Amino acid sequence: MTRIQKTVFVLVALVALVIGLTVSKVLNTERQLDTAELLDAGIVLLPQGRDMPELTLTNQDGESVSLQQLEGQWNLLFFGYTFCPDICPATLAELRQLRGMLPEETRQQMQPILVSVDPERDTPEQLKTYLDYFDAGFIGLTGPLDNIQTLANAAGVPFIPGDTSKENYTVDHGGNLALIGPDGRLRGFIRAPMRTQKLAEQLPMVLALE
Repeated sequence: MTRIQKTVFVLVALVALVIGLTVSKVLNTERQLDTAELLDAGIVLLPQGRDMPELTLTNQDGESVSLQQLEGQWNLLFFGYTFCPDICPATLAELRQLRGMLPEETRQQMQPILVSVDPERDTPEQLKTYLDYFDAGFIGLTGPLDNIQTLANAAGVPFIPGDTSKENYTVDHGGNLALIGPDGRLRGFIRAPMRTQKLAEQLPMVLALE
């Protein structure tokens, strides 16, 4: 066998190895992601990702944050508000519990984000005080109501704005969380109420997807 033939042989072998490893990874992931188990954990994955709008909101530190800046990791968007009497504190407490049950690698891949549906009262300072109570590294986002509604509709978690003319008004909103992939696209949902134990088992495999 000539030197050129040996070189070609080695290159072909390397290409075959790379292809084999890639196919193996895909097949293993497909085997691990059991649709029935995902649904039992409350995870609904979309057949194809959906584009999200290009928006800029304000975080709890008063900094402008575009959705594009959040790319590169998985984000869980929860649409709620700090004056919510029940769903929001319960959901955030469950998210904190869930994070404590996940492996460190998975925790580093996932960022829970509270997007306020009550920007009238949820200033950055209010969000910061509220989220600091949970001490779980959550991000809070607020901004113009129109932007928030656009984001919520795109994420498939619409809400009905509260009547700000009334004292102690409430805001009707869902409890589902939107699952945004590292590519910035909507990849699925986590349905309410949260099943923390089952989510802790399934999320590491879901977040291993790219």
